[in-house]
Amino acid sequence: MNIQSLNGTWQMKGYGSEVVTGQIPGSVYSFLLDQELMEDPYYRDNELEALKLMDQDYGFCRTFNTDIRILSCRNQVLRFDGIDTLAEIFLNGVKLGKADNFHCWWEYDVKDILKEKENLLEVKIFSPTRYIAEKEKEYHLGGAKEAMAGFPHIRKPHCMFGWDWGPRLPDAGIWQDVKLLGWDHSRITDVRIRQIHAFKGGNDVRIKVDVTQTGDSPVIITLREPQKNNRTETVCRNLKNHEEFQVPDPQLWWPNGLGDQPLYTVTVTLQDTSEETVIKRIGLRTLTMRLHDDEWGQTFAAECNGQTFFTMGADYIPEDNLWSRRSYERTRKLLGICRESHFNAIRIWGGGYYPDDYFYDLCDEYGIVVWQDMMFACANYRLTEEFIESISWEVTQQAKRLRHHASLGIWSGNNEMEMFEVLGNFDSDDQTRRDYLIQYEYIIPEILRKESPDTFYWPSSPSSGGAFVNPSDSNRGDVHYWDVWHGGVPFTEYRKFYFRYLSEFGFQSFPGMETVKSFTLPEDRNIFSRIMEMHQRNTGANGKILQYLSQTYLYPTSFETLLYASQLLQAEAICYGVEHFRRNRNDDRCMGAVYWQLNDIWPVASWASVDYYYRRKALQYYAKRFFAPVMISCEEVNEITVRGSVTAQPSPNISTAKLCVTNETWDTVKGTVVWSLCDPFSNVIREGSEEVTAAPFSSLWLEEMDFSDTEYLDNHLSYCFITEDGEKISEGSVLFTAPKHYHFKDPELKIDMDPDKKTVTITAGTYAKSVELYSDEGYVEFTDNYFDMEAGTRTVQIIEGSGLTLKARSVYDIR
Repeated sequence: MNIQSLNGTWQMKGYGSEVVTGQIPGSVYSFLLDQELMEDPYYRDNELEALKLMDQDYGFCRTFNTDIRILSCRNQVLRFDGIDTLAEIFLNGVKLGKADNFHCWWEYDVKDILKEKENLLEVKIFSPTRYIAEKEKEYHLGGAKEAMAGFPHIRKPHCMFGWDWGPRLPDAGIWQDVKLLGWDHSRITDVRIRQIHAFKGGNDVRIKVDVTQTGDSPVIITLREPQKNNRTETVCRNLKNHEEFQVPDPQLWWPNGLGDQPLYTVTVTLQDTSEETVIKRIGLRTLTMRLHDDEWGQTFAAECNGQTFFTMGADYIPEDNLWSRRSYERTRKLLGICRESHFNAIRIWGGGYYPDDYFYDLCDEYGIVVWQDMMFACANYRLTEEFIESISWEVTQQAKRLRHHASLGIWSGNNEMEMFEVLGNFDSDDQTRRDYLIQYEYIIPEILRKESPDTFYWPSSPSSGGAFVNPSDSNRGDVHYWDVWHGGVPFTEYRKFYFRYLSEFGFQSFPGMETVKSFTLPEDRNIFSRIMEMHQRNTGANGKILQYLSQTYLYPTSFETLLYASQLLQAEAICYGVEHFRRNRNDDRCMGAVYWQLNDIWPVASWASVDYYYRRKALQYYAKRFFAPVMISCEEVNEITVRGSVTAQPSPNISTAKLCVTNETWDTVKGTVVWSLCDPFSNVIREGSEEVTAAPFSSLWLEEMDFSDTEYLDNHLSYCFITEDGEKISEGSVLFTAPKHYHFKDPELKIDMDPDKKTVTITAGTYAKSVELYSDEGYVEFTDNYFDMEAGTRTVQIIEGSGLTLKARSVYDIR
């Protein structure tokens, strides 16, 4: 296969009378930004002016000379790996065709059109905003209110039109590679790799490779085993097409925390003049969802190689609203944070896009199981012939592209549409419900049965299995639970439920001060300013943060302290839920906690635990602790859970605590649980310890402890789990009243830094809760942060940034 890249310098027309030069892959916004012809759309309210630019059409063009090797080929094709979105393509004045789906690749036969010299390639991009407005006049399609009206009419990432965490910046351009392809005899059109596993006294794994091509050239297939000691050894070579073969001594792939991620390499080569080669990496594993009836309803548990495991992760959205800013390096950083935080799963939300190949490659390497939504979210669609043809081609392409990945765990038809059809949202009616069933319970699953039969399919998220049967059933399937946050109920509400698999639940916070500075002027730094509200897309949410803050902390008297307090609220809310569900994982009852959301698409107040600049919020530090493979947590009963308010009728104090050790590993874990009831000065009032043994994949509850006879405004419980080797691997503390009512004493936090070792030692004079290390001169990242500590010292290491001007604060400072 001869390939000639047509990436690089192109010209764009349509911005007034100017011809703008830029780089493809690229877009209207990237061309204008690179030439400093528009302001940063993320700064203050520049989004509003940037949006107007999308009301017109644009043209992208370039000239090129054709590689003589391609000109001499019998077959010559122009390929676009991705066009955004409505386009017509011309080569040397000849119209090749059109494109109308962001999520597809496009190919055009250019035989007899290509010239050796001075070819002119033109791509006319039509306004997406005008298009959806005109289509909406023809017929209405309802969808998320935060997005632009009519967005479901176009197969383009829905969130580009706005969402309750993203701006309205529906950019347009050529977002993936452009290339010429040339070949003579044959071309590989499909490589399907299937695995057959038999677990009987050992691992019997067979692989079958099916290669489809346009001709009949001889095919060479090889399998190389994973690297060992920096070497690769060929396991099998010169295999026959369509033939099963047994893998000697197979090395199984496991999710993060359960084992290694060995990856085999399958290479397919056509033995003809083109010598076209396709390379795919695979992991040997079975991966599905275990569903069986039980005393509560039906399990919904991820299962790898026959073992169920508690799913721990978050929901992923596109990393930037400007697609040209995507990069392997950015995604590696984000998924690296996930791996360090013990994620074993990630859900790709259905209102964005199907990520690049490197996203899935990294998930394969890191052991992060992918829940893959199809790109349909919070919207109704009309099943015209053209729409059915378009989405069928889209699903087929993506299934063939992604099905071989070890990390691909589940296909899901859409985000929240079954639930909203039942509720009647988005102007749903009998027609939309009929079309829903055809699209997600017939068209898409039929394609996947053919193209990706070994991957579990689920019709929607949330769903109890389809057919509009109680999609939010807490006793079967997956659930999106939003009463905490949208419903305004307290965190304690989580403990009323035992969801089988929680695939969305979240709580908002503001980003840190460094990120706020990136989009504001000093006069904007009030959470109810116009600019701060422009960077908060969930209507009324800044007030909601204050509502929850009023239940928990004293009123912050500085803007920066308010940002800090909001992040603690978010972290405590999600921690409260995750710990509860992990404590109740026995018998595969609660088997998944995937919080909303992992990342941001621009600098904004949102549900993310990692902000747009990949700065970790408090929640991400908490996640590293509450997703730890072995974790100790506490189910406390206190003034908040019993009385709810200080003005409630006085009643006897109830302060109890049940500790629980959760073990999500293969090992039987032995160690000691140590606890102490302390006053604000860290003086011990009561203490105890207990040797425990936690079985693999289980939760071990300890006996309830009753502290009702103590002063709950002056006492807190600290606890930890220490292994047989003497390592403290998990710890925490709980209060028996709201933090705003606890009698904290000033811990007088002091910092001692070793610049050579890049270590920071914090000294506290009293009990300090949610200690944050930070700098006024830039972002600093640590091995741990936002932690509780008794009087004494604690040492962490700097990972990123300078620690020369570090400061520290704790909940005591929220006042």
